[in-house]
Amino acid sequence: VQLVESGGGLVQAGGSLRLSCAASGFTFADYAIGWFRQAPGKEREGVSSISINDELTYYADSVKGRFTISSDNTKNVVYLQMNNLKPEDTAVYYCAMEADAGLGHFQPLEREYDFWGQGTLVTVSS
Repeated sequence: VQLVESGGGLVQAGGSLRLSCAASGFTFADYAIGWFRQAPGKEREGVSSISINDELTYYADSVKGRFTISSDNTKNVVYLQMNNLKPEDTAVYYCAMEADAGLGHFQPLEREYDFWGQGTLVTVSS
């Protein structure tokens, strides 16, 4: 399984970015994608997840109402639209995949995901 994130960059507070997670090399039909982030000096935290088979989603309170996760199953790409970005959103963002679609209904936990991308850096300036 290969996951490739893209879309990170530098943005001013209040701005928007859309991250993409392109998945390839997998054979399972149902899976969950989780988005995680890790700020300098902090632990990695799960911010959003989606179940591919029913498209149910989860958002952490810190991003609810500002971030939207979606999927394009024809392209095997999951997006994280991030609006009204804040300096505290600055982090390396990772996507992860697990062959358990039910995980997409809950807060993504690092230990539950086996496949990871390399990360993309998001920097929000004040």
